This record gives sequence, structure tokens and C-alpha cells, in this order.
Amino acid sequence: MRAKHKPATRKALFLGAGGVAVVALVAVLLPQANAEDAPQRQQPAGPDRDLAALTEMRQDHIPGTAWATDPTTGKMVVTADETVTGDTWDQLEGTVDAVGDDVATLRRTTGKFELLAEGGDAIFAEGARCSLGFNVTTSDGTPGFLTAGHCGVAFDEWSDDANGDPIATVQQAIFPGDGDFALLTYDDDATNAPSAVDVGNGQLFEITEAAEAQVGQQVFRMGSTTGLFDGDVVALDATVNYPEGTVTGLIQTTVCAEPGDSGGPLFTDDGSAIGLTSGGSGDCTSGGVTFFQPVTTALEAVGATIG
Repeated sequence: MRAKHKPATRKALFLGAGGVAVVALVAVLLPQANAEDAPQRQQPAGPDRDLAALTEMRQDHIPGTAWATDPTTGKMVVTADETVTGDTWDQLEGTVDAVGDDVATLRRTTGKFELLAEGGDAIFAEGARCSLGFNVTTSDGTPGFLTAGHCGVAFDEWSDDANGDPIATVQQAIFPGDGDFALLTYDDDATNAPSAVDVGNGQLFEITEAAEAQVGQQVFRMGSTTGLFDGDVVALDATVNYPEGTVTGLIQTTVCAEPGDSGGPLFTDDGSAIGLTSGGSGDCTSGGVTFFQPVTTALEAVGATIG
């Protein structure tokens, strides 16, 4: 399908990531339940009371916040975008301070969490643009690919050209809720769909397997809007709260992304598929927080394989 591409070496990948490309961020919105609106619950005293208060705030699904865990330390990582202000910010900051740095940390990010529905290659549907994640083989041997669920629930058919005929059809899509991923199968069963990422300059980078993300791991993201960027995994099992709904089980990273990068691939320099761009805040000029759907979870759910 991409005969003009040549394999990309790991050296070329690192050099190309000097302006390193970031796959689209995946962030989801939770119900508009504010801490002030939550039902009153009886709280224990002392440190246990503070931890209970923090847990209650997480369950209140405050819009503009993301809650993740660093499994190496057990610490809760709370991230708030610029829409979290006033009494809500003060209460959040005070509650995190009360439990202590060894239990939780609060971070502020620029911009606001939003869906970035705009492999790495662009895919289009009725004016919408997303990015192809990874080519896969379904359980019956049909070639297909993964992308973001919020792209898959929006339109059933996608093309590789803004004005072209559809090339793939959505078979399964999850968003919001327990993930942000979609499986599409190619309309032509004879489509040549290698498990590789188009990293630009006519080069394909081979993907050999799917793997779990690790905190501290360097990762690369490819998107059809911004290209290739890199960053680090900072937390796992993130719950992201956005106006459109709630998404759980995401990977939190420092990789940047912009509209159109949604669904694009997150991978490592050893050829492991890690995630699919879901959402986040910021851009590839100022940076930001990005979230990704774990590939292993998506593959298991749709019954497909990579490589």
C-alpha cells in the first residue's frame, strides 16, 4: 500500500524527533458534577478524612481535571486545566495539600482538555479529520486498523483522501466510558496493511508487537497534523473528565498533539505499539498534557493482532 516508503532506522527516528512529533491527545469529559454539588458524606477524622475528601473529589468528576496513578510510587497525579478556577481550584489545591506530597501531587496545565478529532496517516469523513493508529489483522484474517473511538462513533466510513471514496468501515467503537478506541476494516480484503508507522520523508518504521506502557518510558507519537514528536509516560490508568463524557484507563504523557492527530500511534524506538491518541491540552508549540488509549486493551477488546 506504501511501496514508495523505505524502512526507517532507529537513528532516523531519533533525528526526526528533534521537533519530535506528538500523537493526538485523548481526553474525555465527565458529567458536570461539581464538588459543591456533591451529596454530603460523613467523613472520618485526621489524615483519613483528608484522603476520603480527595477520593470524593475524584468521584465528583470535576470538568477539566484528570486523575491518574504512578504505579511505581502509588502516588495520585491530579492534573487541572485552565478552566478549573475559583473555589473549585482552591478546594482541589487545599485537599491535595492536606493529604501530603507522599500521597498526591497537583499539576496545572495550559489550555483545556479537549478531543482532537481532526499509522499517522490522515483519514477523513465528511469534513472530519483523524489519524490512523496501527494496522491490524482481525480474528477472521481481515485487514483493518485502530484509531480513536471518538472518531469511530462520529462516522461509520473513512477515506484516505479528503474528497475520496471510503476505504474502511467502522466495526466497533468505544467512547466515552471504558476507553477511546475503534476498529475499522478495509473495504478491500486484498489491502496490503503492514504493521508500520509512516514517520514522514517516505519512511516506514516497523511495528513488531503491542506492549504495556511504563512510567518514565520514552515514547514517540505520530499524527497527521503535527508529525513526529516524543515525550515521556508520567502516569497510568488515567481518568479524564471532559464535557463530552468520561474516559478511563488512559496513559498520561508529556507528548504534544493538536486537532487532527486523534487516533494516531504512540510507540517506542524498539518497535512496540503502546497507544492511540485520545485527547489533552496545549499544542506542539507550548507543549501540554496528552492522553492515550492503551493498544493492548483495544486489541483484546476487538480481537485483533499486530504484526
